Amino acid sequence: MKYLLDVNVLVAWGWADHAEHRRTASWIAAIKGRPGIKLLTSAIPELGFVRVSVQRTGGQLPVSAAAVTLAGMLASLGSQHEFLADDLASTEKWPAWCGAASRTTDAHLQTLAAKHGASLLTLDAAIPGALLLTFP
Repeated sequence: MKYLLDVNVLVAWGWADHAEHRRTASWIAAIKGRPGIKLLTSAIPELGFVRVSVQRTGGQLPVSAAAVTLAGMLASLGSQHEFLADDLASTEKWPAWCGAASRTTDAHLQTLAAKHGASLLTLDAAIPGALLLTFP
């Protein structure tokens, strides 16, 4: 099983003061080391993590520090992490549920994940077909 981690999953996992940190960190801890499971990232979620991390601190966290934090998170996954090159053109067919500009990134990531036999793992219940991260 392969999971493409959405921006919101990375942000929740990366910052202990995030409202969903405990749930996300618990899910990742439970999945780590399981054979046959890959946790994927691509450029959009990685860039989103850096952007949101800097924004949530009001610019107090430098971009380079946010990138170092992300690199450490991904390194902690070892061989279970893979970077998925984004080979999906923005001119490809958009899913019918993507009718607003605010959903374009979600639609793109969902389509990218599906193209590579993965599920988009997210905290956003409004993405049709994505896997909603749930954990007690």
